[in-house]
Amino acid sequence: MKTLLLTALILSLNCYHEAAFGQAAPAVPKPTQEHHWLQKFIGEWTTESKATMGPDQPPMQCRGTLTSRKLGEFWVLNEMKGEWSGEPMTGMQTIGYDEARKKYVGTWVDSMTAFMWHYEGNVDPSGKMLTLDADGPNFTGDGKLTKFQDIYEFKSADEILMTSRMLGADGKWVTFMSGTAKRVN
Repeated sequence: MKTLLLTALILSLNCYHEAAFGQAAPAVPKPTQEHHWLQKFIGEWTTESKATMGPDQPPMQCRGTLTSRKLGEFWVLNEMKGEWSGEPMTGMQTIGYDEARKKYVGTWVDSMTAFMWHYEGNVDPSGKMLTLDADGPNFTGDGKLTKFQDIYEFKSADEILMTSRMLGADGKWVTFMSGTAKRVN
């Protein structure tokens, strides 16, 4: 019964659109191969990484989880949980593909900061590595934004190499976090 009502509603909205605007309703978008590529993330993962927040600071070992699910056929939601500097941390990432811009796009927010990251990037020609670029707060605390990259390299269907880096003042990329995610389910 619900399906019948939903179908009737959709048909009536299409008829209304045609009557009101004199044209057929736009076609419902279909996912592209770029959207399908994102399905590689779907599942439960354990993560291990090390992070260095400065040249005179020792690396921190981090363990956590990555839970990835799809939102329809166009988006992936990645929830990451773990500890950061001894405090529990949760982060939520969205990744999709913008057909008009021909770029992967997304966001990142987490429980440790008030900054929302906005991503834009591409998959490399091998089809194994997604690089997402963003501008974010410089770790030096000077209040300036700098360039960052989050890189996801699928070593296999069950292992992702994850790297985060920022552009240094000298114009060179500095890796501050690297690790792996291994599929649990």
